[in-house]
Amino acid sequence: MAATSNVTEIILLGFSQNQNVQKVLSVLFLFLYTAIVLGNGLIVVTVIASKGLTCPMYFFLSYLSFVEMCYCSVTAPKLIFDSFFKKRVISLQGCITQIFFLHFFGGTEIFLLTVMAYDRYVAICKPLHYATIMNRRVCGLLVGAAWSGGLLHSMGQTFLIFQLPFCGPNVIDHYFCDVHPVLKLACSNTFLISLLIIINGGSISVISFAVLLASYVVILHSLRRCTAQARRKALSTCASHLAVVGLFFIPCSFVYMRPCVTLPADKTVAVFYTVVTPLLNPVIYSFRNAEMNNAMRRLVSRKVIWEEK
Repeated sequence: MAATSNVTEIILLGFSQNQNVQKVLSVLFLFLYTAIVLGNGLIVVTVIASKGLTCPMYFFLSYLSFVEMCYCSVTAPKLIFDSFFKKRVISLQGCITQIFFLHFFGGTEIFLLTVMAYDRYVAICKPLHYATIMNRRVCGLLVGAAWSGGLLHSMGQTFLIFQLPFCGPNVIDHYFCDVHPVLKLACSNTFLISLLIIINGGSISVISFAVLLASYVVILHSLRRCTAQARRKALSTCASHLAVVGLFFIPCSFVYMRPCVTLPADKTVAVFYTVVTPLLNPVIYSFRNAEMNNAMRRLVSRKVIWEEK
């Protein structure tokens, strides 16, 4: 690629050309990023340290929280630091690396959400066989499959971008590198590559969303036979999962399941799936969960007692 590309660095315009506005946004994103790391990190530590949270749901939740931290870390730190400089640049290799990790963690998150929907389906529709079906080995294989799926998706997107020559201009109207903005910089016909990128991203989104919908249709249908209390508990868990799915899938679908063109709204929409979803994940999934809340209190109490000693 270096032999056919004159571009060595890419300029990111960010949210605003006004330096003062950029600094205000930088401080805001710093607070949000800190909250994301602390909230999701607390979930990971709580699940690992608590002997009572052995249910597969918490096992998957800990991995989802870890992925959320990594996913946000691909874009947020650079945005925060770049806001203090007039010229916000990234090398071409750095740009492609950012695309790789963005789609790696994003793809993994999609597959993890699908796995969690399957887990809820088994727990609600086949409660007597739940422990047998969702045993430790199966859970490990499902998480491994989610990571592998994310890796394959990311490798496909990155490989397609890697084939393109970049001759200029080198300016992206975004705050991070992504496939659609970078495609606009290519100095060759990108129709076929654009189509393959849409197929790669779109197929994952469509198939995963179809599996999610099918799982919840079956779950809702089976809840008719449950008691009112069991129905409320199941609906509460499913509502939390559907809220995260909606916050992540709807913005992603807007950006990736359309022809490779960039829109002014893309930057704002990207904030939802790179920042808002990881931020709300601990609130939606855990802080409303009595079992998780109790485990967190015990963890904090244990730490306080240990420090007093």
